[in-house]
Amino acid sequence: MPAWQVARFLCKVEKEEKVVFKSYKKEFLKINKTRMHKIIPYILAVCCLCMVASCDTVFDVHPYDVQIDGDRNLNVTNIQKIEAAVKSKDTIRFAMISDSHQWLDDLKSEVNDINRRSDSLDFVIHCGDLTDFGATREFQWTRDHLQKLKIPFVALLGNHDCLGTGNQSYQKIFGNPDFSFIAGKVKFVCLNTNAIEFDYSRPVPNFDFMEEQVKADADDFSRTIVCMHAAPYSEQFNNNVAKVFNFYTHQFPGLMCCLYGHGHHTEQNDIYGDGIIYYQVANAAKHQYYIFTITPKDYRYEIIEF
Repeated sequence: MPAWQVARFLCKVEKEEKVVFKSYKKEFLKINKTRMHKIIPYILAVCCLCMVASCDTVFDVHPYDVQIDGDRNLNVTNIQKIEAAVKSKDTIRFAMISDSHQWLDDLKSEVNDINRRSDSLDFVIHCGDLTDFGATREFQWTRDHLQKLKIPFVALLGNHDCLGTGNQSYQKIFGNPDFSFIAGKVKFVCLNTNAIEFDYSRPVPNFDFMEEQVKADADDFSRTIVCMHAAPYSEQFNNNVAKVFNFYTHQFPGLMCCLYGHGHHTEQNDIYGDGIIYYQVANAAKHQYYIFTITPKDYRYEIIEF
């Protein structure tokens, strides 16, 4: 057979093979397309199961979900314990801490140090900034550490605790940001002073609450300590009403002193030059806190280093 006929024969064979191949390919794709429609739902189901297995819930990635696990409304519960325990005491002792943020190892050490002295202490006041970013989990982590204290505690609202939905998480876990309690004839008035975080949309500080507390249970206390996170003239405070705030604090019977955090170091200031000392406590990372002793006639303090 001549070479040109051989070449023509081979081209014909190649064309026939291509036709057959295209026919088989079309049928193959048709069959597999049908199969894939059946398989895809199973693939998606497996992917979803993998997602669930990798975290607590499919939507467990939102830091501000305000889905609280564990104990809630702790300030009310612990205030009942404090008031019952010190009702007949004429001398009380308490620790003051603040600004634990995410220094959880330092907070753990602080709690352990307070527990070593718990036999001589009645309660603990945390002056706020329980978190860094106001995330729900942060509040729960801090709460769980504080609950390892052997004595009851209360916690105030800090400016970092207001970020995102933090104020909602705070209210669920601890309660109202303005509250008070009476220990040994001394009323502790605990206030939200983080005005900037509320963009002046709420009364911060709440003078109506302060007026109410001057009169409430008046027969049960003769002296007062005012507690807050941010002090007057700090960048968080509504300094348009700083002088008014001072006026309201002096309406309380026997105003002894004021306690605050926020500044991350320990110092004592006569902010208004009227003899009422404002005590600022350091953050947890600086390993310092106060112990106050309230006697029938006076008070004294110690700076504890741990």
